[in-house]
Amino acid sequence: MSELDEGVAAVWQAVLNPQSANWLAERIMSYNLTREGYEADIAKPARSIREKAFLTILRNRVCRGGIIAPGAGFIEYGENGKGVHSRWYPQTLKRRILAINQMRHRITFERNDAFEVIARYAEKDDVVFFVDPPYTASKKKAGSRLYNYFSPDHRKLFNELANARGDVLLSYDDADEILELAQSVGFQTRMVAMKNNHAEMTELLIGKDLSWV
Repeated sequence: MSELDEGVAAVWQAVLNPQSANWLAERIMSYNLTREGYEADIAKPARSIREKAFLTILRNRVCRGGIIAPGAGFIEYGENGKGVHSRWYPQTLKRRILAINQMRHRITFERNDAFEVIARYAEKDDVVFFVDPPYTASKKKAGSRLYNYFSPDHRKLFNELANARGDVLLSYDDADEILELAQSVGFQTRMVAMKNNHAEMTELLIGKDLSWV
């Protein structure tokens, strides 16, 4: 697994380390979630990877739409009027963190640019690439407000994956620009249903052979 964003990378680094995973799980369990508290905490600089991980998870839980990019607003109403507490479920977060940590020996994570990782494995026919890039290739530019790193070279990404020997699966927003880009390199596309903030939407699965979908 590879991720460029510092905060998201810190979460994976902490979750895959036994000591940090336990600390993170207990930090979440013991945290007193108040508006004054999390606003003050999010404004503080992290002093370690595990603190960065906690603050990233906290920001994801208390900001509207789970957006971790700077400038995201905090949840006001939330589900059933519960405000941020509708997205702060410490026991579930703890259980997920510890479950992933139990599988740490099967997961390799690095903070790196996806293009470097693709190039490293492009000649291997026993490697499968799953890529979920920011949705900024179409006119909608939805991902530009969601992420800190939101402007990859999408055409380069499609070209490099098309030339990779292994199989490929990408997820993108359903847009004419994406369909044209996929067709230009010979990729197949399939439309699938998804739910985003309780709204039914569609997105595209893209790959070399989607006969299994």
